[in-house]
Amino acid sequence: MRDAATGQVSIRGDGCRTKEVTGRTVLVWLVAFFGIVGLVNVAMIRAAVSTFGGLETESSYQAGLAFARETAEARAQDALRWRVDARLTPTRDGTTLVIDARDAEGRPLRGLAATARLVHPADQRDDHAVVLRETRPGEFSGAATAVAAGQWDLVLELARDGARVFRSKNRVMLR
Repeated sequence: MRDAATGQVSIRGDGCRTKEVTGRTVLVWLVAFFGIVGLVNVAMIRAAVSTFGGLETESSYQAGLAFARETAEARAQDALRWRVDARLTPTRDGTTLVIDARDAEGRPLRGLAATARLVHPADQRDDHAVVLRETRPGEFSGAATAVAAGQWDLVLELARDGARVFRSKNRVMLR
């Protein structure tokens, strides 16, 4: 440190010169600190936005309005007492899905169209539609290719004359 009266430079006890902290030095350190914080924030925001798979619900308001309709449909579905069983079998190319749909008395259901989707629980970009065809009355089968191992939601829907009469969503584990 320079003594104002004598103009001499002081030396620390270990023989090193001490540096003065000036306003310019403080400004440089402050700008560097906040610049680094800003760059880290930009990197984190970019990573979050680029990995976001999409919204589960586009409009919470519309989802709330649909709740009463979904509840009524679920009650009507329960009253049918249908038994719908699904079997997922791993294959070399993916997964085979077989659905067996029966009424309350155990008879195969006829005149239905079936759809199935393997829905990824965390990223809707990985969802797979499974094309099903009726192999015999009440039985539908199809295959999904390039499905990764892990947890999935299997969404099954049965429709008659274009109107959905059955829907189920079950968590499944693919290996």
